[in-house]
Amino acid sequence: MTDTPGTGTGPHTVNDTPNEILAAAKHAKDAASAAAEAVAARTKSWPLAKISLGMSIGSAAVAAAVLFANSRRDGK
Repeated sequence: MTDTPGTGTGPHTVNDTPNEILAAAKHAKDAASAAAEAVAARTKSWPLAKISLGMSIGSAAVAAAVLFANSRRDGK
């Protein structure tokens, strides 16, 4: 008898290949879900409201400084 994959004889039987494929797919799916959970956990801990408030106040301050500088330049 020959030792060909998929024939049911030898070390490579019909049942070995799908189990390896399913195991690899399950491992990849578990790794992807773990990565998604890690990203979600990191983004939950970010104080986005405080960051956006600080950015808007900072932007307003920069805009006010630019307008003030331009108004003094035009008045001379």
